[in-house]
Amino acid sequence: MEETIISEQDIVNAICLFMAYKRDVQPQDVQVELMYDDDYGFSAETYVNGRKQVLIESNMIEALRYWLDNEMNVDPFSASLRLVLDDDQGIIAYLRN
Repeated sequence: MEETIISEQDIVNAICLFMAYKRDVQPQDVQVELMYDDDYGFSAETYVNGRKQVLIESNMIEALRYWLDNEMNVDPFSASLRLVLDDDQGIIAYLRN
């Protein structure tokens, strides 16, 4: 199985596309801040039309699957995704398909 790294910027882009689809806005109208907490794990704060929504790790994975399906033409359900906090690259994801 091949393992690919999804960059922090691609994760942000995936969340922007996913939230734009869910809220019926343009991706550029979505702001995203990725976060990691030792107690709560990975999350993302999103802002759409002045409203804040916090995505937990499972929502972030859902956004990545949406991105894989619609932008990367990868079967989103055959892919294994794992979020990782990297000292140099920030929050990244490993994709195994």
